[in-house]
Amino acid sequence: MPEQRTAATDPPTAADGATGGEGTGGEGTAPPAVRVEGLWKRFGEQIAVSGIDLVLPAGRFIGLVGPNGAGKTTTLSMMTGLLRPDQGRIRIAGHDVWADPVAVKSRIGVLPEGLRMFERLSGRELLAYSGRLRGLPGDQVDQRATQLLDVLGLAGAQHKLVVDYSTGMRKKIGLASALLHNPEVLFLDEPFEGVDPVSAQTIRGVLERYTASGATVVFSSHVMELVESLCDWVAVMAQGRIRAQGPLAEVRGDAPSLQSAFLELVGAQGTDTGASLDWLGGGNGTGR
Repeated sequence: MPEQRTAATDPPTAADGATGGEGTGGEGTAPPAVRVEGLWKRFGEQIAVSGIDLVLPAGRFIGLVGPNGAGKTTTLSMMTGLLRPDQGRIRIAGHDVWADPVAVKSRIGVLPEGLRMFERLSGRELLAYSGRLRGLPGDQVDQRATQLLDVLGLAGAQHKLVVDYSTGMRKKIGLASALLHNPEVLFLDEPFEGVDPVSAQTIRGVLERYTASGATVVFSSHVMELVESLCDWVAVMAQGRIRAQGPLAEVRGDAPSLQSAFLELVGAQGTDTGASLDWLGGGNGTGR
């Protein structure tokens, strides 16, 4: 197994006195955006997450990358309070996800994969409902909804039922709902999956503006080119374990690309398909 690459200065741990909302970020008194310690999750005999530790810095665009089945979605679900871990501790901006869920949920926005929404509401009605559900004043919700719908290119479809939205439109209205309360940390699970290039560029622009304001984005992906173009900090996950975490340039190391470093870290081996698929090709359509 390849050794885990880490930042030049190891991130602080619980042993350094990081508790509650105390400063633990190494920069002034701000805690890291996310701190994960000894996180485990098992489904029957399958270990999905195997005792991982993560320290994700605030104000960064962070990619959680790994092959399919690496444990990314399970990890994000536990980070955001959607799935209870078997063991371990998670803190968001210094607050324990399970001991202080109200404080955590007021500070995060979540766009999970396969998001289920109230599809018989229009886009604007969905935002109005989401904002008021979070306790925002109605006039503020309406103003923010108008701005988000306009920026995300949904103004023309704001009175259309969500059930009739395309995949890209659903991703954008889900992102708008996650951003409406201006969270400190935004969690996105495969936000560009199935999204057309125009919608992807719009989403990308909104996320870049969001992180430029000092907020944090944590998103999962298995598309290394996308992560390399967006992120300045990455964590590489495989088989339920963290193989590397740190600034993008450091995790990439001397490799020509993040893709190359990723393949090395997860121990991917090239497969010789020549012998096993020697029947493929020729176009004779005989089925033999």
